[in-house]
Amino acid sequence: MIRAIVGANWGDEGKGKITDMFAEKSDIVIRFQGGANAGHTIINEHGRFALHLMPSGVCYDHTTCIIGNGVALDINKFINELEDVKKAGLNPKLLVSDRAQILMPYHILLDTYEEERLGKNAFGSTKSGIAPFFSDKYSKIGIQVNELFDDETLKAKLSNICTLKNLTLEHIYHKPLLDENELFETCVEYREKIAPFVCDTHKYLTDAIKEGKNILLEGQLGTLKDPDFGIYPMVTSSSTLAGYGCVGAGIPPHKIDDIVVVTKAYSSAVGAGEFVSEIFGDEAQELRIHGGDKGEFGATTGRPRRVGWFDCVASRYGIECQGATQVVMTALDCLSYLEEIKVCTAYEIDGEITKDFPTTPTLKKAKPVLTTLKGWHCDIRGIKDFNKLPQEAQDYVKFIENELGHKINMVSNGPEREAIMFRD
Repeated sequence: MIRAIVGANWGDEGKGKITDMFAEKSDIVIRFQGGANAGHTIINEHGRFALHLMPSGVCYDHTTCIIGNGVALDINKFINELEDVKKAGLNPKLLVSDRAQILMPYHILLDTYEEERLGKNAFGSTKSGIAPFFSDKYSKIGIQVNELFDDETLKAKLSNICTLKNLTLEHIYHKPLLDENELFETCVEYREKIAPFVCDTHKYLTDAIKEGKNILLEGQLGTLKDPDFGIYPMVTSSSTLAGYGCVGAGIPPHKIDDIVVVTKAYSSAVGAGEFVSEIFGDEAQELRIHGGDKGEFGATTGRPRRVGWFDCVASRYGIECQGATQVVMTALDCLSYLEEIKVCTAYEIDGEITKDFPTTPTLKKAKPVLTTLKGWHCDIRGIKDFNKLPQEAQDYVKFIENELGHKINMVSNGPEREAIMFRD
């Protein structure tokens, strides 16, 4: 069985918990895209973990965790996160693809400088170096892990990189220049740190598939942050779709059996970009405080998340783009304080009502069409059977399910791994 777990929306859907839950029955968990620019929060018997690069299978002794070739590998953050996990008494088995590319210190600098240059038009980057990293990857001046072990190739590449980057640093950003000797020494340090984990993960996974292993593909962010199908240009720099798992991990497309798409009982997002159902002021702050395990604040940045009502238009689109075979709704319990709950069921654009998700220039003009539902206004944590939820909570899920045109197979009503209701 090969299963992918991905997000339907802007990220922040609660994928970490769902991945942790499925990882318990997986032999291999793979991060296949993104970098340390977004986090998954996991709560289980080992503690509370905000993971950024570590695959969510690190909590299990039987699971092999892989950093796939599609990941932006920040080696220092990888090592620091591993040390934090070990402090909790865990000793995960980790492999890193020899074809993964390395996020370098100058990527973080360039990310920061560009956000400064853009000013009020900034993308809301986490300044983790992701966009410059992927720009270099596709400009063919990125550094693969395997190149760390070839001094001649590495030095030649760093010389070329410094020539190109220093022109930008000097003439566009007016910042200090790169030194290729310092960068080489940094790469030597990276080589020593990452060497114990490096593996031909393509061969490893090919053998695992032949052996019938259970494999879990772990996605970062969600459909609306995809560079092709998201709210471009306010997107991330690698594909957030389940289909990219085949590329970012090295798995044949026809081998993915199950695509679990995660959405949340309300909407939230970090960073800039269109968000039609967003709410503001005291109403938003109250939802933010009640949201999640410790409120709606980013696992990576700590920034307050933007919040809003559930967006059926965006979620239906996200589920379709991902090719969902199962849909999960998380954080239903977070709405328990409300006597009435609004749901965005359509967009009004230039006086026309639509349920289709448009491209960004049109999306900028969209206004939410809201339906108000009755809240359940009581604590639902601890309930294990969906049919034992208050009728209003059941009605809320079923209303959204009908709007999505896809069954909601699982409903989460708490941050803990076991706080999940399965619907046949």
